[in-house]
Amino acid sequence: MNNCFLLIKQMLGCYPVLGMFNHKFIAGWRKSLSISILSSNSSNNHNLAFYSKSIKPKILLTTTSELNRDSPLIGLECVMMDYIFGKKKATQVAHSVWEHVVKKGDAVVDATCGNGYDTLAMVNMVADKSRVGRVYAMDIQETAIKNTMSLLDRSLHPNEKEMVQLYATCHSEMEQVVPRSATVRVVAFNLGYLPGGDKTMITKPETTLLGMEAATRIVVAGGVISMLVYVGHPGGMEEYEMVEAFASGLPVDTWICCKLQMLNRPLAPILFLLCKR
Repeated sequence: MNNCFLLIKQMLGCYPVLGMFNHKFIAGWRKSLSISILSSNSSNNHNLAFYSKSIKPKILLTTTSELNRDSPLIGLECVMMDYIFGKKKATQVAHSVWEHVVKKGDAVVDATCGNGYDTLAMVNMVADKSRVGRVYAMDIQETAIKNTMSLLDRSLHPNEKEMVQLYATCHSEMEQVVPRSATVRVVAFNLGYLPGGDKTMITKPETTLLGMEAATRIVVAGGVISMLVYVGHPGGMEEYEMVEAFASGLPVDTWICCKLQMLNRPLAPILFLLCKR
């Protein structure tokens, strides 16, 4: 539990106006925190859910009590605080996490390429002169593939475009398109419907679960599975519950799982980060 408050101290240290720490200040935070345990298949689960009544807007931050050297999240405390205080959106937090983890020349997977903005961001993260980095982007909708291709055509040099492989397929099939030899550092899901597209065509819990299972097998140690879940559309809440149950059930000795959720904005997107130790 003390590690949780150490994390809070590190995060608040990003904001000097809140960084005047003393024992009384920390004691005040202790009184304002409510802590509960997430369900897990592991009998040694250290995942904690805690929220603060002293910060508006409220958030729920589900994290581990062992954010130590093997966690890809170390060094991102300021990014998390920017989200809490409304300076970053969930999508921006996700991109910051990817940038923190990805190395030039890595392979990354955009499991739901949509209109291509995540794919484009990923290319910029893996690209260097060697051009060995790869972005494997997929979407079940042909419209999404066309939109992504159009964005990449406008935004990238032809040499950079060569690093992107687009597939009109479901993310449940990612193991069929990503080579086994690839060093996959990030697998990103942006769930829901295609922005600007047919809102009745949405990601489904059944295939998303298969995609998440595949992602846990292909991502390397030190990598991250990023899940941005939207709950404001029909079927969104069911998919969110499935993602949360899956993340909660991953073994603590090999995974660090957390989520960022705005409690007083029930329709805001929820970001899950599944970090492989």
